[in-house]
Amino acid sequence: MEKVLLLKFGELFLKGKNRHDFIKLLKNNINKKLKDFAFRLTETQGRLVISSYNENDEDEIVEKLKQVFGLIGVSKAVEIDTSLKNIEDFVKSIDFSSYKTFKVESKRADKRFELKSMELNAHLGEVILNSNKNIKVDLYNPDVVVNVEVRVNGKTYVYTKLEKCAGGLPLGSAGKALLLLSGGIDSPVAGYMMSKRGLRLEAVHFHSYPYTSVQAKEKVIELAKQISCYCDEIKLHIISFTTIQEQIHRHCDEEYMITIMRRIMMRIAERLCKKNELGAIVTGESLGQVASQTMQSMTVTNSVVTLPVFRPVLAFDKEQIMDIAREIKTYDTSILPYEDCCTVFLPKNPVIKPTIERAVKNEQNLDLELLIETALQNEETIIINNF
Repeated sequence: MEKVLLLKFGELFLKGKNRHDFIKLLKNNINKKLKDFAFRLTETQGRLVISSYNENDEDEIVEKLKQVFGLIGVSKAVEIDTSLKNIEDFVKSIDFSSYKTFKVESKRADKRFELKSMELNAHLGEVILNSNKNIKVDLYNPDVVVNVEVRVNGKTYVYTKLEKCAGGLPLGSAGKALLLLSGGIDSPVAGYMMSKRGLRLEAVHFHSYPYTSVQAKEKVIELAKQISCYCDEIKLHIISFTTIQEQIHRHCDEEYMITIMRRIMMRIAERLCKKNELGAIVTGESLGQVASQTMQSMTVTNSVVTLPVFRPVLAFDKEQIMDIAREIKTYDTSILPYEDCCTVFLPKNPVIKPTIERAVKNEQNLDLELLIETALQNEETIIINNF
């Protein structure tokens, strides 16, 4: 008998012949996540098993595993050699003193085992009842569920609790993209959600010092650290946007200032993508949340790039985005009172239904190529890893 951690993955079962590649990547990500611990990782018929670890590290290992995309659950389990007697003996040893009701859920993956799943449920339920006089069966709302998995490797795993993990697809299985990372609530959530679909991230932040403070820049660096717990190493590109915003303020129609600013940001983002071999741009835009996030505004913004633009929080309201931000622990940092460049020279009445033609006309007053190239030449890059 040995204490182990039983790991479950979800939609990887749908990957057919490609499943092995996804699981291999998932295992690599787990090994990287747990690089500071001694352990053994094995695979058995739709499950991963972590064994041979220091029990004093167990809780910390579980917390780190909960951040690994591709895993849907982790359980502190006991691995025993498969035999009916061994299983009976173990369930007799479980302490049910703090429970009034229970149920047994068995999975007989090894079809050679003598009892089918329903038969094993009933048999073990009887064993538990005979050993614990003050507990009853409740099949619908039990205080505790005794899970028994009979696997084909000759081992049976028994556990009573499943910790929820991040889910999604293994990080790196969908390519790489560039996240437009502001200091707000939405963009870190957007980055987290796209990484959950397998994207590795780099990020770009536009700052307008001295109109924005050094603390605003440090706030974004901290947000990148926080999401890198899930997203692995992040290369953060920091672009000075001061001169560009001053030129926009000086030469463009006031109501179009935000539109032009966003179009230039997208152009810079696309150039960073092509330079760093990134396949898409990710933003935290939510439809209708502000003037620059109307359908017309996003159409005008998209028109200057050819790469796909992913907007994972597009259909979420602010409360939903805030809930995820709290869950991934970026919320408290995001609400720190340091302004980002989007609040600099903010027009009183920004256009909510811009047109491409009017945007292009405004941009003719700017030396776009010089502004973009100068900004890219002064790029600062920081490698962030809190994985």
